[in-house]
Amino acid sequence: MLFDLRGRGRRRTVQVIYLGLALIFLLGFVGFGVGVGGGGGGLFNALTENNGSSSASFTAKVAAAQKHVKREPNNPQAWLALTEAQLHQSTEEAYSNPTTGQFTSKGKQLLAQVSHSWNTYLTLQAHNPNSTLAQRMLTVYGEEGLNQAADEVAALQIVIPTKPPSAALYATLAEYSYKAHNPGQGDLAAAKAVSLAPSGERKRIKAYLEAIKKNPSESAASAASSAVPSGTYTATVGGKKTVLKSSGGGTLTSVPATTPAKTSSTKK
Repeated sequence: MLFDLRGRGRRRTVQVIYLGLALIFLLGFVGFGVGVGGGGGGLFNALTENNGSSSASFTAKVAAAQKHVKREPNNPQAWLALTEAQLHQSTEEAYSNPTTGQFTSKGKQLLAQVSHSWNTYLTLQAHNPNSTLAQRMLTVYGEEGLNQAADEVAALQIVIPTKPPSAALYATLAEYSYKAHNPGQGDLAAAKAVSLAPSGERKRIKAYLEAIKKNPSESAASAASSAVPSGTYTATVGGKKTVLKSSGGGTLTSVPATTPAKTSSTKK
């Protein structure tokens, strides 16, 4: 039977176990070195660089950058500075939950402003745009941010040429190409990701990307769960071990714990 979700607090516990096991086989591999998602990471969270600055200083920097773009609306560096200042501001508690890393509704509104500033910069700086900031924009456009696949692809296309060949980056490019309804580009990126992956990870990466291609609207976590290989796994929750079994099709079921038989003693 699947987990019983009726108990108090049980639903959240199951979500943590399920997602953790599903992602450990894929996102632990695909997630490194990419500034994306979910909010995305985090799994790829590149927005947590606050350099010890205070909320007040973030606000002041954004205000100063906004004045700069008003004075020089055609200056790409002014828009770049505004984008960076807004990204720093998005790390404040009003915009993102410090515990979960999820963006608040106010945070999503700020991300839309970040996107506007970034796209204005790209229009003015068509050649050799800033790849470091492009990598940070992956979080903005990922699933946990604005969830805009086409913009995520555009940012990845700026980042990838500046990095050593990476299965993680190509897998992310394939994923968001499929989500942006560009299967041709997705297939090319997927093939590259699989070729660059360690031999022991290739089947799981391929299965994950095939799941995304089949259903582009599927979340990364859901697709990752389908890549969990068959086997029995143990998770510790609240100090207690829970045994889970995977059939390899994305379903995890609980295995009843066995209680050792009590030994009887004969009183002399």
